[in-house]
Formats: sequence, C-alpha cells, structure tokens
Amino acid sequence: MKTNISLTKSLKALATLVLGASLMLSTGAPASAQILNDITRRAKNAAETRIKMGADRAVHKTLDKAEKAVEKGAKNAVDNAGARGSKSGSSKVPEGRSSSVKAGNGSTWYVATSGSNKNDGKSPETPLKNVQKALDEASDGDVICVAEGNYTGTLDQGFIEIKKYVSLVGGYTEDFSERDPYVHKTYIQTNPSHVSKNGTKASINLEVTGSRNKVVMVDGFSVDRGEQALYCAPSEDPVAGWPEGCLTGRKLMPGDSPSIATVGGAAQERQCVTGHVEGHLIIRNCVFANAVYFGIQLMSKGGDWEVYNNVFVANNYSSCRIDSMTRDANECYVDFHHNTVLFSWCRDKIMEDMGYGYEFMSRVDSDVHDNIFGCSNLGAISYAHHDSNKEVDAKRKLNVVDNQFFMNVADMIIPSQSYMWLPVKCDEFEDVDGINESGNVELTDKNFVSKINQPYLKGFANLEKVSSSSYNANSAANQVRRAFGINQQGTEITRVSMFANKYPFFEAYDLFGALDGCGAQIL
Repeated sequence: MKTNISLTKSLKALATLVLGASLMLSTGAPASAQILNDITRRAKNAAETRIKMGADRAVHKTLDKAEKAVEKGAKNAVDNAGARGSKSGSSKVPEGRSSSVKAGNGSTWYVATSGSNKNDGKSPETPLKNVQKALDEASDGDVICVAEGNYTGTLDQGFIEIKKYVSLVGGYTEDFSERDPYVHKTYIQTNPSHVSKNGTKASINLEVTGSRNKVVMVDGFSVDRGEQALYCAPSEDPVAGWPEGCLTGRKLMPGDSPSIATVGGAAQERQCVTGHVEGHLIIRNCVFANAVYFGIQLMSKGGDWEVYNNVFVANNYSSCRIDSMTRDANECYVDFHHNTVLFSWCRDKIMEDMGYGYEFMSRVDSDVHDNIFGCSNLGAISYAHHDSNKEVDAKRKLNVVDNQFFMNVADMIIPSQSYMWLPVKCDEFEDVDGINESGNVELTDKNFVSKINQPYLKGFANLEKVSSSSYNANSAANQVRRAFGINQQGTEITRVSMFANKYPFFEAYDLFGALDGCGAQIL
C-alpha cells in the first residue's frame, strides 16, 4: 500500500511539473526546451527511484531467505550495477547512465575474518582472510563478496587498493548465508596503531583506468577514520570544545597543539576514499565517517558515475568531491542521489572555508537529487568552482532536484561580489544561474531528527566561536623586532564549543531509512 501511495503522489507531482512546463512554452515564458526536458527527465527518474527503492526492500528480504542466498545475493549486486530497471517482475533502483555496461561477469571470490589466505577464496567454505588478497587475485569483471567485520588490509596496514574493474560487495554473514549491509556491517576502521602504517594512504584507494566501458563498484563497504584521528579529550576546559555527551572534544587538524590532554592517533589529512577512475564507478550502501580530509575525493578520467544510498557524517573539508581530469566538457557525469550527508565540517576551527556536503566541480556534470543535507558547517552544496574557459563552463549540466535541507549554515554557496561567499537557502535556488532546480525544501520530519546522535546535534545547534587577540607593544620581543624593522607580533586565539568531534560510527547506520523516500534508504 505504501508503494501505491508513493506512486500516486509521485505521478501527481510529475504531472504538475509537466503541465507547468507546457504552460511555460505555450505562454512564451523564457525557458528553453532543453532545460524543460532536463527537469522533466529528472523528476521522472526521481519518482521512479522512490517507487523502486520501496520495491527493492522486498526483493532483498526474499533473496535473503532463498536457499542459495550467496549466489543470488552476489548476482543481485552485480545486476544492479549494470542495468537500469529489472528484467523480471522485481523492480530495482535506477542506475543513472551506467546502464549500457554489465559488471561482474567473471568469477566470485569470498573473504571473511575467519578465513585464511591459504584458502582458494572460491567458495563460502574456503574464504580468504584479507580483502587485498582477493583484490590482487581477481580479474576484471570479478565479484568479491566480503563477510561482516573490520578489514584493515594486508599486514594490518590500514588500507586497501583497488586497481581493477571489480565489484567489492560487503554485508554478508560469516557463512555467506545472507546479505544485509546495514546489519552485517563490513568496514575499515583504523586506530592509533595505524598512524605509522598507512602513510599517506586513504582507507580505500581506487586507481582504475583504461576503459570507459567497464565498471568498478564498492557496495556495502564502509570506512571510519575516527579512531585514528586526534581529538581533545572530553573536558570542561573551553579549549576542549566538548559538548556534554559527545565521545570526544574537538578534532585536531595538522598544526593544532592544544594545552590539554588528547585522545586518538594523529592529526593527519587522510580521506575515506580517493584515487583516479575511468569508466563506470558505483559507490553505494556505505558509511563514510570522521575523515579529516574528505569523505570521498576522486578524480574522474571520464565516465558515468553513481554515488547513492550512502551515509556521510562528520567529515572535514567536503563529504564528496569529484574533479575532472578531462579536457572537454560533458565527459564526466555524477549521479549523486539518496544520500544522507550530515555534519560536513570546515577545514579548521576558524570555520571560514570548505565545510561542504557536495561540490559542483568544473567540467563535471552532476545530478543531485533526493538527498538529505544537514548541519553543513559552511554549505550543503558548493557552486564555487568555475572553469576559466567560459565556453566549457557554460556546457556544464547541473540539476538539483527534490533534496531536503536541515540546519545548514547555507544550503548552497556561490561566489560573491564582495568578501568570501554568498550563502543561498534552498527556496532561493531558482535565482541561481547555471543550475536546473525543483522540489528542494527544508526538512521538517521529527522522526529523522530523532535518529541523529542527540548530544552531537545539540552541540552543533549551540555551536559558538569566540576569537580574541592581544598585542603588547612594549614586550621584549616587539622591542627587538622594532629595532630591526621587523613586523610587530601579537596573538590571536579562537575558542569553539565544538568542531568535528568524533561521531559514533555504528550509530551512523541508524540513518539508513530514517526518512522514507529521501536520503539513504534500507534496500
């Protein structure tokens, strides 16, 4: 019944939008056919996605009860990666423009924490122990099924590297009898011992190039950088930046040296996911948490990508940033949808730059729809990057449709004619040149808000920043500096009540399905 109600609402919304488009054309309103087509197509896809996500939940439950759940589960993950819609009576989530190529037509590998690298990894009874071992042995088109648990790479170095067009699928039980990535959590969670082990590596490193027609997929394989990051210890001292009830005080960035106790590993700028990819990339059903330096930061060498049904929480700089390495426009496309993006923190505690949920980057076409963007430290969406080649920049296609926004400092950041950036709220998107938009609203659902860690949310709601400076012209240092014609010296201190404190990693999974039809869902 819920699906039927959702269908009715979605079709009504679509009909209204199409009628509006027809009236605009008939009355001579200043709207191009291309823009109307783009908006209509996006609204249609968004309606289909809501319906199919609801149906997909039933499909997954049925598969989990099947006698051969492992084979069917792997096949389901692979089929979803390569095909829009369903070939049978079951509906699947639309896969953007990645529908022309199928992934996973090769062998299936199995990995479990109870496995052994002496096994062949070819059956649920003989799983490998390390994900990296499977990645090294696999060939293009292979599927790697990973059981629940923490996988910290070969020799416990704290990272994995994907260099082939493979599908990495987590969320299986230890015996591979069923798959549920929201219950049987598969992840990389590093700790202070990894500070000296993983060097400059992100947790997941993608270096997959050579074909525009092949697929690489990360499905149900999450990352938490919070145990390895460095924080002020919880303390009533204002230096700590600790809202009562939070796990830690504020996060420390490189160069920070507080006068109080600290907890964790080191202040290193490391991403959850980084690298270079060419072809079709799919990232879904993952959690990316507590990264000091981007949740996802990737370079596209061309292709159609889809990032959907993920939870991003408490990442610095930006939750998701995808740059283009192509010369021409319209070679890189990202469909960013049904993600829940919360607490995207700025670069440092001064809080004057970065702090974005999703960034529109030059030469990258983006469809951003049906996401929840909440509590961004600066802007939910950044529209600050423009190509120096105005002709190329004008070809970029950006759609922002049916997203919900919650307690962001700004829902979008755009260049300003004066100092810094111009903050824009979602009801003003229609006045921003260069984007197609519709259906973006402020989130008002109390049930969703209740799923957020409450001390963390309260701390953000009451966030305060206080700066003070001092200058003593008669200090010994300044007298000497004056004698030698050197600039005078002073001090400036910034105190914050909260900054990128560690979010409870496993509580981030509670955000899947917190708002029906928008944000990350339970499939």
